[in-house]
Amino acid sequence: MPADAPAGALRFRTDAQSWRVSIEPGAEDDIDFVGFEVSSRAALEELAERLKAAGLVTGNDDAELAVERGVTGLVSCRDPQGLRVEIYYGPTERHETPFASAAGVSGFVTGEEGVGHVVMTTPDIAATRAFYQDILGFRLSDIIRMSAGPGRAIEMEFYHCNPRHHTLALVPVPAPKRLHHFMLQVNTLDEVGFALERAEAAGVTITATIGRHTNDHMVSFYARTPSGFEVEYGFGARTVDDATWRVARHDAPSSWGHKRVAAH
Repeated sequence: MPADAPAGALRFRTDAQSWRVSIEPGAEDDIDFVGFEVSSRAALEELAERLKAAGLVTGNDDAELAVERGVTGLVSCRDPQGLRVEIYYGPTERHETPFASAAGVSGFVTGEEGVGHVVMTTPDIAATRAFYQDILGFRLSDIIRMSAGPGRAIEMEFYHCNPRHHTLALVPVPAPKRLHHFMLQVNTLDEVGFALERAEAAGVTITATIGRHTNDHMVSFYARTPSGFEVEYGFGARTVDDATWRVARHDAPSSWGHKRVAAH
């Protein structure tokens, strides 16, 4: 659902929050910033102190940016790859204007699980892991060990910060773009099928067929954006209960499907 946006930008809603996704002009044609919500000013100040103790400069005095983002308070820093990370509390909500999808989507799975997940590449996974896990407090969900050719494998790491199986996944490879894909989750399997047909009718490149992942059990497909990174659109992911969750390793990313489609 389109949302109010600064001049030159496009913003979109997926729920009651005033916006969730922002598309803005930029030189990199890549993910430019990512926001993570905490529950209160006290939680924000505690995290800001951890960032300062780690030697990371924070922009916690940027009241103008907080107003532009529509949040009550905000601190920011850069992750090891230079990505701007914004931690905020008190986002604006628009319950007076209920979410309504022009495509007829009933809604997206958000709430305490946030907007979805991002999967990012990193040439230095140790440094990136230390930032998100040791400083921000993300927790490891599981690992997928994938073949990268004869005698070579890479291990993708999946992290959660709420009940969603993963809000962040890291791929330990250098790449032209930080963002490999971001994911949106809908309420029904039919809505995944309808979205797939809309994408195909619009001539969007489908990069992976519908399938089910081994780790989060999501049924989804992948499509390429005009910027080159992908969008995963899915249904039915399982959630994490930290009281009982156990980290596991998987040797395949999908139980079935998700066949990569050759570029043409």
